[in-house]
Amino acid sequence: MALSEHEQRLLDQLEQQLHDDDPKFASSMASSPQRTISTRRIVIGALMTVAGILILLLGVANQIILVGVAGFLVMGAGVYYATSRGKGSESAPMPQGIKTAPVNRSGGFLSTLEEKWDERKREQP
Repeated sequence: MALSEHEQRLLDQLEQQLHDDDPKFASSMASSPQRTISTRRIVIGALMTVAGILILLLGVANQIILVGVAGFLVMGAGVYYATSRGKGSESAPMPQGIKTAPVNRSGGFLSTLEEKWDERKREQP
């Protein structure tokens, strides 16, 4: 279901205010192809995890504690590698099409919403 023009404008205004108020958070929430977890990392991490489980089981079966701990560490490293992002994604630029507007530090985003809410309350009988 498509948004109406009014809803699209409101959404654009909210997005712009978010970028003005907290640009770091806004850029971390922006979806861009550079910020996705790659399939290659997932496959390598999964293989490391399976290898870690096998080493852990080998250590438990032979009652060798150090081998079991090493297997657990390999397994943990595999999960971490599979769920983390590469180094190239940290310096991803902000998406195109985002305009910077003058920042209104006197009120802020929440106070603007509160003022609009109060205006609606006053207009109602």
